[in-house]
Amino acid sequence: MTVRSIAQITAVALFTVSSIFANAQAKVGLNIGDKAPEIELPAPDGTTYKLSDLQGSVVLVDFWASWCGPCRAENPNVVAAYNKYSKAKLKDAKSFEVYSVSLDSQSARWANAITQDALVWKYHVSDLKGWKSSAAALYQVRSIPANVLVDANGIIIARNLRGVNLHTELDKLVKKFK
Repeated sequence: MTVRSIAQITAVALFTVSSIFANAQAKVGLNIGDKAPEIELPAPDGTTYKLSDLQGSVVLVDFWASWCGPCRAENPNVVAAYNKYSKAKLKDAKSFEVYSVSLDSQSARWANAITQDALVWKYHVSDLKGWKSSAAALYQVRSIPANVLVDANGIIIARNLRGVNLHTELDKLVKKFK
């Protein structure tokens, strides 16, 4: 083994340890800079999705419901953001995803709203408990629409972004080419 290969192995080991340490540093919480709490809920087809399944992507955790007028009014903006940024090259993430958490209690109404509003992303979840949703309680959601923007490492970087503010925050994450 050469001195160079030992140095390379040492550098990789130090990087791995520092990455693990940096991720361990972030406490789970709801503030900017905190690790986003885990959510694990079923989709309309029964498939269970975890928020952590999206690690490596920037994720908008979007709380909404089919019966919520302001949520339905905001959905076209979320769709536009998804359509634009899911195809964008991001600085420190492989992609942009939306993880929709519905506060519905009726499966058919929830599924119909997904179709009607053209919410084309894959990750739609709900425990169908309405305001007693475990995810809403965990994230202390008191009104909807509400959302949390999470970076590729699962760290909260922004909260309650609507309209142009969502696009402005996502623009900051897009690679700039010179």
